[in-house]
Amino acid sequence: MKIILIENVSKSELTEIKKMIGEAFITNELFHEFGDINNRKELVMKYMDIYTDYVYESKALYGTENHKGVVGFIHSKNAPVYPQLKMLIRLLMVIPFKTLKNYISHVKQIADSNKQYATKPHIDILFVCVDKEYQGKGYARYLVETAKRYAEKESVPLLFDTDMERYAQIYQHYGCELYNQVLASNGVTRYNLVWKIDK
Repeated sequence: MKIILIENVSKSELTEIKKMIGEAFITNELFHEFGDINNRKELVMKYMDIYTDYVYESKALYGTENHKGVVGFIHSKNAPVYPQLKMLIRLLMVIPFKTLKNYISHVKQIADSNKQYATKPHIDILFVCVDKEYQGKGYARYLVETAKRYAEKESVPLLFDTDMERYAQIYQHYGCELYNQVLASNGVTRYNLVWKIDK
């Protein structure tokens, strides 16, 4: 399976990718502050639409040739400022202030949970997403393996942060180490995992 940098795609192709990613994140506990699962869909879709634009514009979006599996990853030394600033401004315009305030409060509580590795050069996994119809076909493993090869080439650790225990278990199955977990005041646990190059 070939994983490529997703760039220069049509607006409709990117819209389909963003829809797939948004739908995958509706049940993610990262969005606990957006309301219960039945009511948060619209906000989560808007958030992930904007976030995916950031990843795409940062040239950090990789995927299968059919775009049914995607992974975002970026080297800490290459994190671009302008796309990130643009993302934050857009989020302020579409997410209700109270919701965003509660969300930021939650994020602040877990922001330093990965500092054991994040204070040094590393690669961040931004998300891993596979279309529902293609799950169970090995896509996720190929996506993660692509990020591992990049980390190996750069000789830096690969960091995974998730608020879902199930995903933390999957990443451990892929050879990652769970090195920290933090419980926020809203009851959501942040799991920090790392994949390190064998010396």
